[in-house]
Amino acid sequence: MADVKYYDVILKPVITEKSMNDMAAKKYTFYVHTEATKTQIKEAVEKMFEGTKVAKVNTMNLEGKTKRRGRIEGKTAKRKKAIVQLTEDSKDIEIFQGL
Repeated sequence: MADVKYYDVILKPVITEKSMNDMAAKKYTFYVHTEATKTQIKEAVEKMFEGTKVAKVNTMNLEGKTKRRGRIEGKTAKRKKAIVQLTEDSKDIEIFQGL
């Protein structure tokens, strides 16, 4: 496994209608490094966003989609998605404010 630092774990937030609705229950969705573990994701969220405490982390591996361009067929890159549940007494994550 690669040596993944906490600032390399979280790639970008997932901005969809479903993820926006889950923010009311303090659930935030991120694309993460494909080799990151749940404990690494928990540490990264708590270090990057001050005042947050993670209750649990759910992850899912997303395989790449098959795409065609004429006769040539290929696959897009695989990704990993993490849904982070914060505790009730933790602060909200600021990057999702105003969306």
